[in-house]
Amino acid sequence: MDLIMTGIDFFQKGGPVMYVLLLCSMFVVAIAIERWMYFGSADPGRAFAQSFADCMSRGETDEAVALAKKTKGALPSLLAKGMSFTGNETVSQKTFFEVQSGIALTRFRKRLYYLNVIVTMAPLLGLLGTISGMISAFSVFNIESGQATAITGGVGEALIATAMGLCTAIIALAVHAYFTQRIDSIVSDMEQCFSLAEGMAEESE
Repeated sequence: MDLIMTGIDFFQKGGPVMYVLLLCSMFVVAIAIERWMYFGSADPGRAFAQSFADCMSRGETDEAVALAKKTKGALPSLLAKGMSFTGNETVSQKTFFEVQSGIALTRFRKRLYYLNVIVTMAPLLGLLGTISGMISAFSVFNIESGQATAITGGVGEALIATAMGLCTAIIALAVHAYFTQRIDSIVSDMEQCFSLAEGMAEESE
């Protein structure tokens, strides 16, 4: 309980900028949770790509299609639809994969841009709090008494705002880096699976 009260006291001493940084922190957490849930449902993982590649390398096209159809996720869905092409469609299989994969990746990257903005903005907000605190601290030189206490309080406000801004930026950067790395893995899996599917289609023609 004392720890919570101490935290609230520090937060209040940080100045008005702390409320903006708190909103940024809550936004980062909300994005992290939402993206985690979306990736969990739309990303089948590297195990699927490896299993699909194994089936295709053995020439087991029907088994690969069956695997894609029974697996949930963006990549399996695209493969199941793309491999059902007969060659009579108005859109080629390659074009289908390129267009639909671009749409799928856009959905994976959704809201990650906001994390990038917060990574840049949070330290600037902390700096703004620092400047505000220092102005408050050094504006008391015209006061004859209590200067030391007032100056110390202003510097404390400045340091708290800076620390909060850096912590918010670090958390946002970590979340952004994690999901960016997962997107890179998804892109690699897509390229591998699409190449195998297109190669098999060319051989059958």
